[in-house]
Amino acid sequence: MSGATAFVPVGIAGIGPERSAPPANRVISGEPRFTTWNVEERDGLFAGIWEATSGKWRIVYEEWEFCHILAGVSVIEEDGGAARIVRPGDSFVLRPGFTGSWEVVETTRKAYVIRL
Repeated sequence: MSGATAFVPVGIAGIGPERSAPPANRVISGEPRFTTWNVEERDGLFAGIWEATSGKWRIVYEEWEFCHILAGVSVIEEDGGAARIVRPGDSFVLRPGFTGSWEVVETTRKAYVIRL
């Protein structure tokens, strides 16, 4: 790679945010809103920073996602499984086939890597 670097820092500086929300039919409570700073998008791989405001919605994963919580508190509950509280410093993987809910108790920010 002549003149370019293969090192890509993950952060929000200089990246325009994308704003969104979960589909209305998946919202369980509140009015959660998402802000995403995509750092890398290529070959079925996505990486960046994601932030969500308070609320609860259904999640259905068809992709693999690594998450590292940077700020806030959320509760992730798998259908038929235990509710897990995630806080800053927690890291986890959600595998394809994971279904359940994500509840943001305190505005939550995470670093993520998604593989389709």
